Amino acid sequence: MKLQSGQTRNHAIDVFRALTMMLMIFVNDLWTLEGVPEWLKHAPAKVDGMGLSDVVFPAFLFIVGLSIPLAIGNRWKRGEKNTRILMHVLSRSLALLIMGVFHVNLETYQPEAALLPKAVWQILLTLSFFLIWLDYPKDPEKKQIKWIGKILGWGLLVFLAAVYQGGDLAAPVWMGFYWWGILGLIGWAYLIASLVFIAVNGKQLWVGLVFLAFMAFSALSKLGMLAFLQEIKPYFWLIDDGATPSFALAGILVTGFYRSWFQKGLTLHFWRILIGMAVAFLAIGFVSRPLWGIHKIGSSPSWVFICIGISILTFGLLIILVEVNNKKHWFDGIRPAGTSTLTCYLLPYIHYGLLSITGIVLPLALRTGLPGILKSLLYAWIIIQITGLLEKRKLRLKI
Repeated sequence: MKLQSGQTRNHAIDVFRALTMMLMIFVNDLWTLEGVPEWLKHAPAKVDGMGLSDVVFPAFLFIVGLSIPLAIGNRWKRGEKNTRILMHVLSRSLALLIMGVFHVNLETYQPEAALLPKAVWQILLTLSFFLIWLDYPKDPEKKQIKWIGKILGWGLLVFLAAVYQGGDLAAPVWMGFYWWGILGLIGWAYLIASLVFIAVNGKQLWVGLVFLAFMAFSALSKLGMLAFLQEIKPYFWLIDDGATPSFALAGILVTGFYRSWFQKGLTLHFWRILIGMAVAFLAIGFVSRPLWGIHKIGSSPSWVFICIGISILTFGLLIILVEVNNKKHWFDGIRPAGTSTLTCYLLPYIHYGLLSITGIVLPLALRTGLPGILKSLLYAWIIIQITGLLEKRKLRLKI
């Protein structure tokens, strides 16, 4: 029997997504500051440890998993066939992968060899994303606007790819696949977790077993016990050694327990499970730390377990605030970050591009220490407010 979902919206997920996106914009803006405390930044490669920045992206992947049972369950409830659901999942994943690959190549853009300055290429790239994946009006009379916008967007994207030059100035190269980027990794996590959820018909036991299998794969890979498979790794491999989809699968499990116990009034049982899971993940993460350390770069299993544990505890706190005590209104000021999340994520690319063109830089006093941190927090809030204004005018991305 297929899992039935969507009877009650989980507002805690929306708030969790909004908070996480606000933090993502905040930590992504830390590069503009001086004297940033180490605990706010990403831990450097090969350093056994983690900062706030190392927790934000895993939390977002966890939220992706929290949403999957609700989204797919709603489609099952409406009677949609799995083939149609799969096409929807594939199209969303492909969109994220395309955006991710372009963003990765933005990192190695060589402006002295390319036709366009980097900032101009970056702004036009973001504009093409908006034209292609804008949530166009569904009014049949405005259908022509949608297709004109999409054609212009795809044409612009193809043009930007054609004029791209990266690598070294002495030996520029065209676009390549170095890694998938933040959006690309989200796309892979969403795709794999959704395929698992559909394949097992939403059954918790099987989702849990796949999660354990992925984490076992990750652990074996980090211990060097999968070296005999190196020849096939360039062609067939679990993304990020299984770590990336594991975050989403953990989110699926938590939503399953929420619907099976919390929504049915068995709250005590739910809290026992949720707290037990969080404690277990945190304990496994710290106990296994001597084997591989805590590393975001390299996705060590300890880092994965600890981040999942933190995400579970955060979600539990938000359930208490939003679902139990009805404090959803506390987060109204950042709501657009949870409802127009992709729009919110992409807007800074336009802003940073404009700053590069104009050369405008805030005084060092406003970019150092506590004033700098407050500046980045204010920046995240402003981006969210702009997102909200665009949302009111029906200008938001939807994939």
